[in-house]
Amino acid sequence: MAKILIVDDAAFMRMMIKDILTKNGYEVAGEAENGAVAVSKYAEIKPDLVLMDITMPEKDGIQALKEIKSNDAGAKVIMCSAMGQQAMVIEAIQSGARDFIVKPFQADRVLEAVKKVVG
Repeated sequence: MAKILIVDDAAFMRMMIKDILTKNGYEVAGEAENGAVAVSKYAEIKPDLVLMDITMPEKDGIQALKEIKSNDAGAKVIMCSAMGQQAMVIEAIQSGARDFIVKPFQADRVLEAVKKVVG
C-alpha cells in the first residue's frame, strides 16, 4: 500500500484529500501545512508519494519540491494548483513533479493521478 504525504496550508483541503485517499485504500502517512514542514516530514516518513499544494506560506510548493528532489532524486510528487497557475505548473513539472491536479478537486482525478504515479 502506498504511503502518501499530503501538503496544503488549508486544513480542510488536507482533510478532503485524506478522505478521498483513505476511502480508496491508500495510507496517509503524514500531513504538512507548508513547504518547510513538508521537506522535514518527507525525510522522516519517506513516503511513496507527496501531494503538494503550490501556494503556501513560508516555503511554497515549488521550493519544497526542488528541495525534496535534491535530497531524493526518486521522489514522486504530484502538485495541486488553483486555476490560472499555468506558469507555476510548468515550473513544477520542469522541477520534477510527476503530475498536477487542479482545485477544486475531483475525487476521480485525484485517484487517477495517484494510480498513474504509484500504481
